[in-house]
Amino acid sequence: MSFDGSFIHSMKQELADLLQTGRVSRINQPYPNELILTIRAHGKNHQLLLSANPTYARVQVTKIPYVNPAVPTNFAMIMRKHLNGAILTEVNQLENDRVLHFGFTGRNELGDQTKLNLIVEIMARHSNIVLVNQPDNKIIDAIKHVGSDVNRYRLLLPGATYINPPKQNLQNPFTKTSFDDVKQLIKDYPNVDVLAGSLQKTFQGLGKDTASALANTLHKNTEVEKNFESFFTKFNAPAPTLSHIGNNKINFTAFPYPDTDKNDHYASLSELLDAYFATRAQRDRVREQGAVLIQVVKKQLKKNRTKLKRLKHDLQETENADEYRIKGEILTTYLNKVERGMTSIELPNYYENNAPLKIKLSNQQSPSENAQKYFKRYQKLKSAVKFLNEQISLTQEEIDYFENIQSQIELAKPEDLVDIRYELEQGHYLRDHEQHKKKKNKRQKINKPEKFVSTDGTEILVGKNNLQNERLTMHTADKRETWLHTKNIPGSHVIIRSFDPSQTTIDEAANLAAYFSKAHDSSKVPVDYTKVKNVRKPNGTKPGYVIYDNQQTLLVTPDEKMINKLSKTTK
Repeated sequence: MSFDGSFIHSMKQELADLLQTGRVSRINQPYPNELILTIRAHGKNHQLLLSANPTYARVQVTKIPYVNPAVPTNFAMIMRKHLNGAILTEVNQLENDRVLHFGFTGRNELGDQTKLNLIVEIMARHSNIVLVNQPDNKIIDAIKHVGSDVNRYRLLLPGATYINPPKQNLQNPFTKTSFDDVKQLIKDYPNVDVLAGSLQKTFQGLGKDTASALANTLHKNTEVEKNFESFFTKFNAPAPTLSHIGNNKINFTAFPYPDTDKNDHYASLSELLDAYFATRAQRDRVREQGAVLIQVVKKQLKKNRTKLKRLKHDLQETENADEYRIKGEILTTYLNKVERGMTSIELPNYYENNAPLKIKLSNQQSPSENAQKYFKRYQKLKSAVKFLNEQISLTQEEIDYFENIQSQIELAKPEDLVDIRYELEQGHYLRDHEQHKKKKNKRQKINKPEKFVSTDGTEILVGKNNLQNERLTMHTADKRETWLHTKNIPGSHVIIRSFDPSQTTIDEAANLAAYFSKAHDSSKVPVDYTKVKNVRKPNGTKPGYVIYDNQQTLLVTPDEKMINKLSKTTK
């Protein structure tokens, strides 16, 4: 599951075949550590994704849509200045290291030809994207600036001379001709796992999974030279594979590795990476861009859960209200037995067969004042019951609301965060975070709901947040269409755009409703469905809150493969 040097060897050739001689037509930086170059090559536009994300660093052609920020970054502007209209002349790899070089030729403001090298270093948290001028090797800019206080070996700053990452004393497996040392390693380390670790320390560009696959290949065969060369030759003609390796884990490789089954195959390495990273990278982008929203929601949930606990404790205390009334009545009945200065007294409780009842008294108050104190305490607790029940109900609604927002963020795409942020601003939950921003004069435009198409061709719309849900159900949908929502579980509003949908379409829409809900990881999720005309929004309620009747209920288990299939039909 590593984007190692050997995998990059295969990717380099795929990108060269697909993009070389292409012209850069557009440059965007949709996310802080990622750059997308749209390259027109062989009559088609291709989106080249260059990612320096600490967790998902990679290079590929992607078909996953993205949303640009309202204002481009300085790095994006510099890339546009130097690379717009440039021709990609070559794609090279630094030996078998995790470094790719994209060579470009272009024209400067004076019309003179320029040569540029766009370098992508894929090294976990040290990953970077660097634009270098040729032939003087001066850095024009880097997506991450690295000064001398961070790295004394080399600077990654505008104007500095670009120096390759420190070279390790490892062999390039693609250029190896002598195999005596490999044979010796096999003899010295008969254990496959130990051999894999030793191979990693010997050869350049071997991730843990690749080293393990090589160790298995060499360990099982006696023809070391032939099998070593055969293993690495497969990287020159890849068969992109997604392997299921147990415990719900999957692994992407350039070809099927030994001892793997349940493999899914793809037409290209880029398609393989789209399938593997689509959800993972999106979750990371949402966490990155929605950090403030996530923090606000967690804070509100913590505050309201603490408040609810306190309210329930106070309500429990009101259950003892009758004790205060009884003590007040008994004191009043036997007032002549109570003397000023007493701190307690035992009197017969005529509510329990005159059993003795000990009553605490204040020695600073008269007998009558002590009795009135118990009556006042009783009245206060009885009055508090109604208030506490109202507050408990309101607090629980707040908790349900923020749990709903939390599940929406978990399933959101980066572009959906704009609507969620706007909703929290309107509810004044983000006022402290937005106080330095200028107030917007015009109303925020709400993003459109996500579209799916059922197997029989019926359009299904899914709201991804409360604002989309409300607009979809109360304004977009026809009253004769079908509305779906998880039963008593926070989730999306789903609309089937048909007056008489088939049972298959209803089942698929129910699956969508379950998947885009807080219960997306559960099984047998109850989903209600009814006509839109049966759905109403009470006055004064929060966005997306509705009540409904005349519903029927289905039990469904969310199926991600089905969701992807329904989604693909819309593209």
